[in-house]
Amino acid sequence: MPAKKRFRRARLLVLTLVLLLVAGVGGGTFWTVSTVRDSFPETTGSIKLDGLSGTVNVKRDAHGIPQVYAGSAEDLFMAQGYVQAQDRFWEMDVRRHTTAGRLSELFGESQVETDAFLRTLGWRDVAQEEYDTKLSPQSKKYLQAYSAGVNSYLESRGGSGLSVEYAALGFVNSEYEPEPWTPVDSVAWLKAMAWDLRGNLRDEIDRSLLAGRLTDKQVEDLYPSYPYDRNKPIVEDGAVSTGADGNEAFDPDGTPASGDADGTAGTGEGGGELQTQLAALSRTLDDLPDLLGPNGSGIGSNSWVIAGEHTTSGKPLLANDPHLAPQLPSVWYQMGLHCTQVTRECPFDVSGFTFAGMPGVVIGHNQDISWGMTNLGADVTDLYLEKIQDGKVLSDGSYKPYTTRKETLKVAGGTDRQITVRSTRNGPIVSDRNTELGRVGDSAPVKGVAPDRGKGYAVSLRWTALEAGRTMDAVFKLNRAQDFAQFQAAAKDFAVPSQNLIYADTKGNIGYQAPGRIPVRGKGDGRYPAPGWDSEYRWTGYVPQSALPFEYNPDRGYIVTANQAVVDQRSYPYLLTEDWSYGTRSQRINDLIQSKTKDDGKISMDDMQSMQTDNSSEIAKLLVPHLLKIDVKDPYVREAQQLLEGWDYSQSADSAAAAYFNGVWRNLLMLSFGNKLPRELRLKGQCLRVRPADDSGPLEDLDGTARTVRECGQRSRTTAQPDGGDRWAEVVRGLLDDPENEWWQARGNRENPDAENRDELLARAMKDARWELTTKLGKNIDTWSWGRLHRLMLENQTLGKEGPDLVQRLLNRGPWELAGGKDAVDASGWNAAGGYGVTWVPSMRMVVNLDDLDKSRWINLTGASGHAFHSHYTDQTGKWAKGELLPWAFSRDAVDKATEDTMALTP
Repeated sequence: MPAKKRFRRARLLVLTLVLLLVAGVGGGTFWTVSTVRDSFPETTGSIKLDGLSGTVNVKRDAHGIPQVYAGSAEDLFMAQGYVQAQDRFWEMDVRRHTTAGRLSELFGESQVETDAFLRTLGWRDVAQEEYDTKLSPQSKKYLQAYSAGVNSYLESRGGSGLSVEYAALGFVNSEYEPEPWTPVDSVAWLKAMAWDLRGNLRDEIDRSLLAGRLTDKQVEDLYPSYPYDRNKPIVEDGAVSTGADGNEAFDPDGTPASGDADGTAGTGEGGGELQTQLAALSRTLDDLPDLLGPNGSGIGSNSWVIAGEHTTSGKPLLANDPHLAPQLPSVWYQMGLHCTQVTRECPFDVSGFTFAGMPGVVIGHNQDISWGMTNLGADVTDLYLEKIQDGKVLSDGSYKPYTTRKETLKVAGGTDRQITVRSTRNGPIVSDRNTELGRVGDSAPVKGVAPDRGKGYAVSLRWTALEAGRTMDAVFKLNRAQDFAQFQAAAKDFAVPSQNLIYADTKGNIGYQAPGRIPVRGKGDGRYPAPGWDSEYRWTGYVPQSALPFEYNPDRGYIVTANQAVVDQRSYPYLLTEDWSYGTRSQRINDLIQSKTKDDGKISMDDMQSMQTDNSSEIAKLLVPHLLKIDVKDPYVREAQQLLEGWDYSQSADSAAAAYFNGVWRNLLMLSFGNKLPRELRLKGQCLRVRPADDSGPLEDLDGTARTVRECGQRSRTTAQPDGGDRWAEVVRGLLDDPENEWWQARGNRENPDAENRDELLARAMKDARWELTTKLGKNIDTWSWGRLHRLMLENQTLGKEGPDLVQRLLNRGPWELAGGKDAVDASGWNAAGGYGVTWVPSMRMVVNLDDLDKSRWINLTGASGHAFHSHYTDQTGKWAKGELLPWAFSRDAVDKATEDTMALTP
């Protein structure tokens, strides 16, 4: 066994023993119990906090959700920092090590590659520049106050007193002590979220890899155009016009011009070396921790707002549920921030969801307005192929020096590593990481010997988040906005990640704004890597903020955003992206709203909540009629086919029909596309069971590598591999009326003949699904259920991600059997390339009632606490899984009635 793997295994064994002791397993003593409880927060009584100007009250409800009341804004954010550190400091500490590329300092050699890639991107450096040069003095004061609150908590605690994970970490990294929190630690987390929601980078890589092996037509088959005639964009009307001052502005009532944004392809140079570089980069992205989110064509979010003319209360209702990787604790933290008297100096009276480690509220409402977010999906990243020779890079016909910097990676329990980061005018060279360090599992490079990177090709990245912006300013502006004009002013500073922002206010108005820093390209459309040596392909600027689409009180009386096209790109003068989500969820929400409001129907809070848990399968509506037409002779398969007869397409957890259909869908994708894609896009993908009859056989990748069930379920995240998202539904939709299309052909084996057309392949998929589900769920279809396949495991994002089962049982929770599916409104996603397990979820849900804010409702994926054995660790998950919501108290009276614990923070 390689030394690296022996070291990692030894560390994990030590951690296992420590956690067993800490948890008190097998006759634990009073000391072990007290070690666990030592980190639990004090939620009653009085605590002195140096730096406060007055007393701050922290009121927690039955789920431990804090509402903070202070007399000044600085006191408010200082208390926020203190309270979040009480509940979530381990999470906060890991997050800042992630964004700084310093995970190896905590967890050793296994994180060197991740750190090297993140140091190459330089998130922390950009966050520092934002803080130093971009943010307003007021925002800096808030960030400083927040940091002071975190550090007050750190000064009062240490080791296991911060979190039980530190007790375990101390046995293998005894020298580690958390550093003081800084404002830049908070700002840097926005870079991680921007990376998670970065747009089409994976599509750009995968499309280029496909282009090296498939014909142009075949590639375009796999990336169909957005169906504007079927799935409505967010903003259905309007146009960009030029005013008398020469400035462009979006007019919601304008008439769109005809035409299309520029759409030229990138470079065809580089050949096999480009393919190799991109394949290696693809693997690097796959290996980044799930803390930064999964990849896939179906991931997204839902939000919609209904005007009072269509609601039972006569005032707007606003719903939001962002879809992210499931995390334990949840990526979100619920809280309220209230100035005891709202004034110019202390303007905050806001409640909602934020990130542990960051001041303010990211999504929620204040006393006047509410807002929600979904990913806009703008193309804000471009890869450039660079020509390197003798330490220089080609640019417009001549070789010019590139810049370099050295980065030292400190490694717990190991030797420090040094990397060289090279950057061109286009951005950092991201392909270096695959040659300088070697890959996990490979032998490390010989000390002192650098790889030869002086000539050939390299790949650089330009990304809007690598330029300093003012998104942190935008968060504070949103928190205190009082009307749509102030909301739009805040949106102008929301540079990254580019989000769809929806709006409602207590006066009855609704609206939408597309914000973000979105590039304008000289040439190219961002769908393929561009030639870095040709300056005509560089960005020439950004789409003017005034030209970005918005709506205010549209005639239809509602607005839906669910990652669909923002506008009809064919008539909008600026290219936002060619890789929208295809609008399956958004159109379903549109249809549900229209069905509820026809004949002057009104939508209630219960209706909004019910819509959030709508689990109808839109791809099933398309495919099941074709499946039922197949003449199945095998009675064993026919028995399963009959499950689809009369099925209403709902994907409830107890549905046998949903289980079988999703099995057919997965096998159809595997047969039609999975086995035909380039090898570099298949190695991280499907797993085939060698002995499907008894569920005891090993699993293999398509390259023959043996894998465990757990590994197969978690592997492929590449988007070219058919993950089953709405892009693949659109691909299949385009083929259904062409039964002889080449994509329907599939090679057979001794048990199954070749499939030559659509119906033969559908029959084969139904047969394969019958056998696969027999393996997983048993022979008796009466015992089948979708939830048994589609399960959510919540994993602690560090010590619970890998290692012995004992560690996982101590820190992780689950499973929960879930309803919903990939492109249902209730979007509990799964990756068809890897299995049926849940890979992304509605990370929270909220419904805001603008008539009476105290009648609003919310729920988090897990709970307020990040402490593994605390009662609020996952106390919301059971309700979340059932689609339930908690009451959301906002007014002082409602908060007081809901309060279980009160803590006073005093000067």
